Amino acid sequence: MKYIFLLIFCFSIGTTINAQLPKVASGKIERISSFKSSYVVPRNIDVWLPDGYDTSKKYAVLYMHDGQMLYDSVTTWNHLEWQVDEVVSGLIKKHKIRDCIVVGIWHDDTLRHSEYFPQKPFESLPDSIQHRLYNSTRPNGFNVFKHKVVSDNYLKFIVKELKPYIDHHYATLKDKSNTFIAGSSMGGLISMYAICEYPNVFGGAACMSTHWPGIFTVDNNPIPGAFLSYLKSHLPSLKDHFIYFDYGNATLDSMYQPFQLKADLIMKAKGYTAKHWITKFYPGENHSEIAWSKRLHVPLEFLMGKK
Repeated sequence: MKYIFLLIFCFSIGTTINAQLPKVASGKIERISSFKSSYVVPRNIDVWLPDGYDTSKKYAVLYMHDGQMLYDSVTTWNHLEWQVDEVVSGLIKKHKIRDCIVVGIWHDDTLRHSEYFPQKPFESLPDSIQHRLYNSTRPNGFNVFKHKVVSDNYLKFIVKELKPYIDHHYATLKDKSNTFIAGSSMGGLISMYAICEYPNVFGGAACMSTHWPGIFTVDNNPIPGAFLSYLKSHLPSLKDHFIYFDYGNATLDSMYQPFQLKADLIMKAKGYTAKHWITKFYPGENHSEIAWSKRLHVPLEFLMGKK
């Protein structure tokens, strides 16, 4: 029962109706309220700017999913946070990463799974299997999917609407070598999908606790195979891309190792080496904002270090 509770707890990431502006330990938050889109439902965007943000300079940009969970535990559903402001500001002050801003993209709780589930691998499956997956359930008995998979539109929203807005309103470096995307769990999946679908937009992706099963069981589950097949055929050029994976082995993360090891074999077969890709295993770590916050500095230094 404890394990089932943790599955439900950890996979409810970010359900919150509190629209209070997050308080941060350093830098400041500027909110774009209810950002309108032709591709997805409106949502808040919380942009973190570092101390001393100066429009005469140019900044790299880190796009992060589950934006309501990033900055302030007072405003989150589970009173946990990634501590993005503390981690990023500390790395900038220590000159371990380039100057950057962070764009936190809120999710809609009813659409999160559908927006973060890589669409092309899903649609590569036979219709009968898609139908079965749409009827899969969580440990609490509720359906995993509340809507059809629409992650292609979610990425179009980021690439065609949000990024142009951010580049127009903030002092950014617009090229792919200064544009990064990151998330955990389903957010790890959509980050992997983003760099594969838009290799000319994103130069690096951090895929933390990547939820390779896609649903809540590994039994008779064709999803990991579809994801891995997609990765094998769509990995971007290793010349100018950087990809980070990680996983723990407690709570939901305990499901991930077999699939991550297969993903690692694909990365090696495609010529990726430690210069452009790393996978980290964190024994004892679970599937929570506490775990991701503790190790967030690792992917950020790998992707955004001054090269």
